[in-house]
Amino acid sequence: MKVVLLGYMGCGKSVIGDFLAKKLQVSFYDLDEEIEKVTQSSISELFQTKGEIYFRKKENEVLKTFLDKKEDFVLSLGGGTPCYFNNHELLQQDDVFSIYLKASTDTLVNRLINEKDKRPLLHNQDEVSLKDFINKHLFDRNFYYHQATKVVTADNKSVEQIANEIETLLA
Repeated sequence: MKVVLLGYMGCGKSVIGDFLAKKLQVSFYDLDEEIEKVTQSSISELFQTKGEIYFRKKENEVLKTFLDKKEDFVLSLGGGTPCYFNNHELLQQDDVFSIYLKASTDTLVNRLINEKDKRPLLHNQDEVSLKDFINKHLFDRNFYYHQATKVVTADNKSVEQIANEIETLLA
C-alpha cells in the first residue's frame, strides 16, 4: 500500500508521515525533499530561479516516479501538489490510499507564522494577511484535497493520535 498524505502546508504531513512510516515499518518520503535531490536545488531556490511552473512540472515528474514504485511507503506531498497537472487523478490509483490532513486556518496560522523564511509562498505575510492568504488557498484547493480517499482532522491532536487514526483507516 502506498499511503500518501496531502493537505495545506503546516498541517503536519511530514512529521506525521515519518511517524506513521516507522509505525507501519515502511519507507517514508517527503516529495519536496525528493525534488530537491533530483534538481540539486532547494525549493526556495527553484521558485526564485526557475519559477513556480518549472517547480510544478518537476513535482509532477517526481510524483509519477514514486507512484510507479512497487514498494510500500508513506509519502508526504507539498501543499499544492494535488492542485496541479493531473496530480489529484494520480492519487486515485488502486494501490494508493490518500489522506487529507485537514487543519483549521487558525491552526495553520499558528504553525506557519514563524516559518515564513522557509516557505517561498509565505514571504511578506504578516499574521492578518497570512490568515487571508491561507483562507483563499484552502477555498481554491478544497476540491482537490477532498479527492483523497479519507479525511483526517489534524486540529488539537498529537502526532501519535493522528497516526493511530490513519492506521485504523488502513486496516
